[in-house]
Amino acid sequence: MKRSPADFRTPLARVEGLGAARAGTHHFLSQRISAVALVPLSIWFMYGALGLVGANLAEVLVYLSEPLNAILLGAFLFTALYHLSLGIQVVIEDYIQQEGTKIVLLILNRFFMWSVGAVCAFALLRIAL
Repeated sequence: MKRSPADFRTPLARVEGLGAARAGTHHFLSQRISAVALVPLSIWFMYGALGLVGANLAEVLVYLSEPLNAILLGAFLFTALYHLSLGIQVVIEDYIQQEGTKIVLLILNRFFMWSVGAVCAFALLRIAL
């Protein structure tokens, strides 16, 4: 006789209707994909940053106003912010016990990511254009 996953649930869990949220796999894959994307972007960023050591502001602005560099910097920043937000979300969900505090911190985490992303996008567009 084959047993279904529902057979392994406790009677209390069956009554409450609690179970997996089914969002864990997506979160896991998103974090791994963003980590893989950050590898070449981080290498490019370090190469570019080391190349600008000792440069004055005008040289940095010329470097960032080139379309390829602006696009790569934007991709690096947004991928890093997304990856950071996913990681902080896991820490909040795992270690904060009070539901109210957890919800507030999750909202602040997302707000922080979007705020920093918007400021970065504005600054990058201002430099590139």
